Amino acid sequence: MSASIEGINNTGITGIANTIQKIAPPVLSGQEESTSLDQVKDSAFGSLFSELIQGVKDSDAEFTEAQYLLSTGQLDNPVQVGISAYKAELSLSLLIQLRNRALEAYNELKNMNV
Repeated sequence: MSASIEGINNTGITGIANTIQKIAPPVLSGQEESTSLDQVKDSAFGSLFSELIQGVKDSDAEFTEAQYLLSTGQLDNPVQVGISAYKAELSLSLLIQLRNRALEAYNELKNMNV
């Protein structure tokens, strides 16, 4: 079960966050100001993905801690490792699916003829 999420690390999550943060409203030709990253993070869309990324980090940390406790013999219930691994896998899967849907919607809007 750990093999499916073994490749999860902070750089992968950061890469997803950077991709998501690059999605910003387009600047119209008459507009001089560009949207700052703080404005995107403060939006409902940005806060949703920030919470999801933090949830993935938290569940991965929980899984890593459960693995450590099991390997040192401090964990009373070894089933907790499997449960935390499954939670980490599900949270990452949800984040990836939502990112893909958001990118598809963005590309559809970008390709619309006005």
